[in-house]
Amino acid sequence: MKPMKLDEGPMMPEKGEVATTPPVRGRGERMRDALQTARSRALRTPLMFAALAVSVLAAIYWLLIATPRYVSEAHVIVQETDLGASVPTDLASALISGTGGNTADQKIMRDYLLSRGMMQKLDRQLDLRDRWSSGWIDPLSRLWVWGSDENLYEYYRDRISVEYDEYDGVIVIQAEAFDPETANAITTMMVKDGGQFMNELAQNLALEQVSFLENQVENLGGRAMTARRAVISYQNRNGVVSPERSAEALGAIINRLEAQRSELKIKLASMGAYLVDDHPSLVEIRQQINAIDQQISQERSRLAGNGAGRRLNSQIEEFQRLQLEAEFAQNLYQNALTALEQGRIEGGRTIKAMSIIQPPTMPNVATAPSRLYNTILVALVAFLLAGLAHLIIAVIRDHRD
Repeated sequence: MKPMKLDEGPMMPEKGEVATTPPVRGRGERMRDALQTARSRALRTPLMFAALAVSVLAAIYWLLIATPRYVSEAHVIVQETDLGASVPTDLASALISGTGGNTADQKIMRDYLLSRGMMQKLDRQLDLRDRWSSGWIDPLSRLWVWGSDENLYEYYRDRISVEYDEYDGVIVIQAEAFDPETANAITTMMVKDGGQFMNELAQNLALEQVSFLENQVENLGGRAMTARRAVISYQNRNGVVSPERSAEALGAIINRLEAQRSELKIKLASMGAYLVDDHPSLVEIRQQINAIDQQISQERSRLAGNGAGRRLNSQIEEFQRLQLEAEFAQNLYQNALTALEQGRIEGGRTIKAMSIIQPPTMPNVATAPSRLYNTILVALVAFLLAGLAHLIIAVIRDHRD
């Protein structure tokens, strides 16, 4: 073969030689080359390969293996059944008081539904442990049967959601299960038991108030009886039913005596104009006037003057004090009786009731898990962490160089 010069064209085969062409590579060889190239690149970047593997495994699990979960939902509100409670009629009062039930009652209800006691009741009646640990549930979603009560409670909090909407004043209850019937049964029992719990809580409080009021009624009844006996004892000791009436009677006697004295003085003045001073008629009138003066002095002494006995005004003051104490004790006793009867009525009726705005739903379609969302999320996180780790490794290598 002759060497080809630079200015010559492409080398042509000499006479007698056969032209050869490179062999055509098949599809299998090209795929092997692509796999070898990808493997070499993966070996050079193991973090990205790990992220890709995690993403593939996550996609297999979420799209093919994960057991579907059904969600049952109910909306409830706790309200008081007291018809005598005041209801705001103006807009400002309504905005201040808020809509719906009492916020404290709603939060107590929420805490109870998420409590261990509620979980234990559901487990006893619905056998949650067996329902959530069935063999046909995928291993990552099921509850392991050898778990403790702590594990069951953590799993319960993952599958049960109770949220309080402060704007609407509504409690939203959501229960997840691996079949629609179980999810609906859980939500239904939570609604029923929650209403009973709130009513029993209010009734127990009312019964405690009844017990307190019964003691108060007994004590105030004894106090009222003692006060009444003090009034009766005072009346018997002083021989009067009412010193006030006695004082009024004395005042009427004094007024009548003063009127008689005024008449006698007028008569004495008129007869003295034509009779001598020692005339028997004038002497008799003067004696009558003196007797009336003595009587008036005695009556006034009984009312407020000095004497051997107690003054009537002091008796009036003491009697009024005793009577006021007796009336006050009687009023307290009557009020306690009224409160006791009201408390007994409250303790025997439904004080707090749960109003069901949306009954527990029977799910027809599994809404959990979010398969595509979880797959994309895991892939993004895996590649983000791999990229971050690759960047850190590159920076460390750069500093070493």
